[in-house]
Amino acid sequence: MHSQPHAIGIDIGGTNVRAACVDASGRILERLAEKTLRDGPALVARLVAMIRALDRPGVATVGVGVPGRVDARRNQVLSGGYVDLSTVPLAQTIERETGKRAFIDNDCNMALVAEVVAGVARGCRHVAMLTIGTGIGGAVMAEGAVLRGRCSAGQLGHVTVEAGGLACNCGRRGCVETTSSGTALGRHIAEAGLPAGTSADEILALARGGDLRAIRVVQAWAGPLRAAIDSIVASVDPELFLLGGGLGEAACAALEWAPALSPWYQCPVRSATLGDDAGVIGAALAGAEQGVRAS
Repeated sequence: MHSQPHAIGIDIGGTNVRAACVDASGRILERLAEKTLRDGPALVARLVAMIRALDRPGVATVGVGVPGRVDARRNQVLSGGYVDLSTVPLAQTIERETGKRAFIDNDCNMALVAEVVAGVARGCRHVAMLTIGTGIGGAVMAEGAVLRGRCSAGQLGHVTVEAGGLACNCGRRGCVETTSSGTALGRHIAEAGLPAGTSADEILALARGGDLRAIRVVQAWAGPLRAAIDSIVASVDPELFLLGGGLGEAACAALEWAPALSPWYQCPVRSATLGDDAGVIGAALAGAEQGVRAS
């Protein structure tokens, strides 16, 4: 990666798109952020504009973290949830319009790469991660490599925690994304009769103070999340479990109301340290690495 000192990373979230120029150590040199557009072609046009705005001498690659199922080997988006780019030639358009080599992968895979290279999981080889935001993303690293399976393993936001629960964007019901995402937290808050816009930190503070409505909200949010974590730990046996994304730290704190019940399936759970920067850092690092391999 040293032959490619700078790369551009893009993280497409359900609410915001973040982009940054990043050096080989994972340090952000310059950043941009915009609201996520739901129209695929319009979103890609904005990505191209952001890449051009961040471009500088020496930048040859762009990594893009996409929510949903991605075939990284074929550089193709297979499906999406809150943002669906499966019908848009994302990598090809970026390469044609910018002259940069583009590498596409799932957004949580990118965030996990960043945490292992430059964050709290540095030095770990077996890590599982959930990113808590508008939806819930997931990724697994085994033996120091992202676990891909046939092409898109790691869709951990779609672990079932409530049989017959709410409908999910993936087409099934009761996924942890429907119970423990930021969107779900907003629903829990509304159902409890608390003011709209109450933040996760405010709910946690109320719960710590003994407010019964807040405690019920936290339990409704964190209980299914703990069930998902326990199931994932039982499946892949990581040395560390990370909660990232915009609500990762709050979700980690909320697990105080939903402790692990079985000693068989316990694993240290920590909040990711790179926050919302993890996606762009990981995307840039992964894109730069792919560029070196292809050269």
